[in-house]
Parts: sequence; structure tokens; C-alpha cells
Amino acid sequence: MLDALGLAPDEERVYRALIGRPAATALLLAELLALTPAHVDKALSRLVDWGLASRSAEDRFTAAPPAMALGALIGRRRDGLRTAEQALVALAEEHRAAMTGSSITDLIEIVTGVDAIRHRFLQVQQAARTQVRTFITAPFVALPPDENTAEPVALERGVLFRAVLDREVLAEPGIVRDAVDSLRNGVRLRVADHVPMKLVLADADLGLVPLAVTPAGEPGAVLLHRSGLLDALDALFETVWHTARPLELSTGEGGTDAVTEAGPQGPTELDRRILGLLLAGVTDLTAAAQLGLSPRTLHRRLRHLMDLAGVRTRMQLGAHAVRNGWTEPAES
Repeated sequence: MLDALGLAPDEERVYRALIGRPAATALLLAELLALTPAHVDKALSRLVDWGLASRSAEDRFTAAPPAMALGALIGRRRDGLRTAEQALVALAEEHRAAMTGSSITDLIEIVTGVDAIRHRFLQVQQAARTQVRTFITAPFVALPPDENTAEPVALERGVLFRAVLDREVLAEPGIVRDAVDSLRNGVRLRVADHVPMKLVLADADLGLVPLAVTPAGEPGAVLLHRSGLLDALDALFETVWHTARPLELSTGEGGTDAVTEAGPQGPTELDRRILGLLLAGVTDLTAAAQLGLSPRTLHRRLRHLMDLAGVRTRMQLGAHAVRNGWTEPAES
């Protein structure tokens, strides 16, 4: 469990044994854990260096309080990750600058083979900082959705996931269960009668497009860096997203979660009044008060409208609302 902090398995075992046995000797720990004295000596030396244990003049060892020692270790790891994230931003900008004016061979990478495609598929998601967008079609060549280990990790760090499923995918074994789990975790899902291709986009920087199999029978894919072609795929995704129908969680038989497809919908009369007030420059609190709503309810309605419009910011929502007549009274 502590391997995430850099502790080897033997070091963690020794530290755990020390917690309940203050002033223990290396020999006692070796007998207790069925380890060689050399392994225990090495683990104790590391624990002392890291401040997780102290050594007395009589060669007895005592574990440092976990809340203090492990807390400090976690803090150092967080500082290191923040530094790494800052370096990532700087390196990404350098890479983007270097790619400007690059030849076509620098912007496109051919990936061949199931393992290579799987590796790139996970890498693209790991590289995302704000959002991942995917088209999901059958059959699954490299990685079924329920084996996508990069998705939950990216969700934990705040990356937004949006996916459009080809309707035929819903008939695949286990897909509905996986869709329920994804919706619970905050993934936004929509379904379309026809999805034009398989696709995964990371922000506006990377795109992976699986292709037909090679003459040798291996699947192939293209990894795209920022370019006009990637911009076109970005626009394609948004077009399909806007016309696809949202998938939502519902309560099925026996009280279990199920997935239902939302029908055609638009803003309610209340939504139109909210949009009208906010576009007029009224603050959230004032708009909520005028409409007799709590601020939380108003924010929830705005979040729903952003999902409905397929946008991420209020500015984009305002533009979409004006363009589509959402601020006008509904026809009776």
C-alpha cells in the first residue's frame, strides 16, 4: 500500500512491524517477519534515512508516528508532483512551438499492432489536462471500454470525459454495465445511430484514429499532433456530439441503476428565464432571488443546459442560447 510513496515491500513490512513493537531489534524483526538479517538491516537503514524510524545507541529501532512521518513523505511527493506538472506545462509549450511549421511526418505517427495501439490509447488519455473525447464503435480491437485503466485515473485529476457511442455498441456484452459505472463516475455519454469512426482526442493536442488492418493482418492507427487535420476531427466530434442523444442513469428493476436514452429535449420556460437574466448581466444570486430559486438549483439548471448544449463554459452557453433561440419564449 505504501509503494506509492517509494517504499519497497520489505520496508513496508518492517515499518508495520515496528509500529506495534517500540524499541525492537533487527534480529527480533528478522525472526518475526521470516526475513534474513541482511534484508531487515537494509530496510531499517532506509526507514531511518527517510525519517520513518529512529535508532537508539543500543541498536533498537522505533517507528516514527505515521501521521507525522508519512504525512511529511506524502507532502514531499505532492511537492514533487506539482513541480513535475509545472515542468510538463513548460515542455508541452516548447513541444507545440517546435511543432509549428513541422513537416507532415512530424505531425503524424503510424502505430501498428494491438499492443502498440493499446499503449498509445492509454498514453493519449494520460496526457490530457482538461478533457478527453471519444467515439466508441464495435468491434473493440485493442481495448474494451471496461479495461480502460487510464479513464478513472484521469477522472480523479479532474479531466472531463465525453463519449459518443454507436448504437450498435450497446448490444455488446458488458457495455451497459460499463456505461452505468462511467455515468456514476461523471463521464458524459451520448448515443448516435451512426458514429463515423473510432477516435480519441486529448484536449486539442493529440488524436488517435484506428485504421483498417494492414496487409499483414495487424490493426493500425494514426497518432495525430496539433494540426489542421486534428482541428477537423475536433469539429467532427462536436458536430456528432450535438446531434447525439444523452444517456442517463435511471432506476431499473429491483432498484438497480440502468441506462436510459433521453429523448429530444430543449430548455424549459424556467431555463429560458434564467438564460435571459444572466445574458442581461444579472448576477447568479439576483437571478435566483428573482425566480424564487436557491443558488444551488440555479447552478444545477445551468449545468444541465451546458450538458444539453454540449459546451463547457458559460460564454459558450450564452452563444449557443442566442444562436438557437433559447432566450425566446417557448411556442405554445
